[in-house]
Amino acid sequence: MKYCSIRSDKYKGLTFEEAIFKGFPDDAGLILPEEIPTVTDEQLCAWSKLSYPGVVKEIASLFIDETEIPRTTLNGLIDKAFTKFRHPEITPLVQLKDGVQIFELFHGQTMAFKDLALSCVGQFLEFYLTRNKRHFVALVGTSGDTGSSAIEGVRGLNSVDIIVILPKGRCSAIQELQMTTAISDNVHVYRLDGTSDDLDEPISKCFMDKDFVDRYGIFSINSVNWARIMVQISHFVYAYLQAKVDRDTVVEIVVPSGGCGNITAGCIARLMGVPIKLVAAVNVNDIVCRFINNGDFTKCQTVTPTVAPSMDIQYPYNVPRLIYLLSNRNTKLLNQLIKEHEADGKMSIPSDLLEKIKSIFSAFRCDDELIKKTIKRCYEENEYILCPHTAVGMAYHYHQLSLGINEPNFKRIVVATASPEKFPEVAREAGISVPQSVEIRSLYEKPTRYIDMEKGQDWEHILRTKIMEIHEMRQNKIDHDKN
Repeated sequence: MKYCSIRSDKYKGLTFEEAIFKGFPDDAGLILPEEIPTVTDEQLCAWSKLSYPGVVKEIASLFIDETEIPRTTLNGLIDKAFTKFRHPEITPLVQLKDGVQIFELFHGQTMAFKDLALSCVGQFLEFYLTRNKRHFVALVGTSGDTGSSAIEGVRGLNSVDIIVILPKGRCSAIQELQMTTAISDNVHVYRLDGTSDDLDEPISKCFMDKDFVDRYGIFSINSVNWARIMVQISHFVYAYLQAKVDRDTVVEIVVPSGGCGNITAGCIARLMGVPIKLVAAVNVNDIVCRFINNGDFTKCQTVTPTVAPSMDIQYPYNVPRLIYLLSNRNTKLLNQLIKEHEADGKMSIPSDLLEKIKSIFSAFRCDDELIKKTIKRCYEENEYILCPHTAVGMAYHYHQLSLGINEPNFKRIVVATASPEKFPEVAREAGISVPQSVEIRSLYEKPTRYIDMEKGQDWEHILRTKIMEIHEMRQNKIDHDKN
């Protein structure tokens, strides 16, 4: 298995190691496999008896050549990745009323679905960097959960420093505390006075400087990173297998969507041969909904803050991956569409491509009022509390019920992306009290450490300076140890 950039032929034939350390290639592309492997009915049947980590091992083995990471070593890395999850099944499915199931992906250390992939990414990084005796800097922008999950994935590693930039005041209080209380020598947290899209700009400028990236070993571990997407493919395979259906039954998986990394993984699972339907559920920052429903990828002037902050995004950076995959890897078309979008914030999806998109996806939009009503209804009917992002997916389920649609041979699964413990203020607004664990309560008592990036400052310069400082500090330590 080899990897390539979706924007040009400049990067082809990459190994898995090169793919996960590439981050943003300097052609402004993203990394994908050069081919998508096919999964047979016989393989799915054999995998139906596996645990979630077992499915991750099978999926990872399709995308990582054994000459890079031997299968026994790969299995050990994945086993180690899941040792700190709080639920014995790692990703349980919970049956609710009206036939819907909730796929709980939030039993990791930071109580968000990103813990699943990033726990594995941390193991892959440690494997390669320990072997190669190198130091890298992870540069990560976050709209909420990615930052804390990424920190936990690499916290304490000697071979990786992580710089996380979060949008000040636009995450939940607990999301922000999970990052600002993570005090470790290799963790550096910045609060930027702007939106999630604002913070992408200085990060992207750093990645576009190839010499700077190569010299200081900069890479990304948000959903730009292929390894994140690869592990998340397992979510959709495992959910389908746990639904325990025959081939004629339709399994619809509803995915709360922000940057579209998770639903991109679902698309790849579908292209591999897993017979699932996908629904992208979004809040009022609805560019993904418009993209899927009518090919409108017009960027709004502002990002609207909502009670589901991890989805407050107006440029879902994985959409180019979807366009590339569903246009039969048409790099020329992708570049044309991206140039249109860069010129005036608009993109017109060709009708044949839009038809292909609609054959795999549908989409649903939900405002804050409906999110709170959904949390309240789900609790009253099931005594089950949803986080606001998961509630966006559940709102789609209730909408479908209201239409009186009763399809035979059909199962619906809503992906639960985070624990409601992380968003107690939203539950309170819906009239529900969320019990909080000791881990969450203790966050309010811990010291914090962060640096604010104010409007008017040169944010790119701040990041570059910090990266150079980290490099000098690590190099001095290496020289000291040698002496």
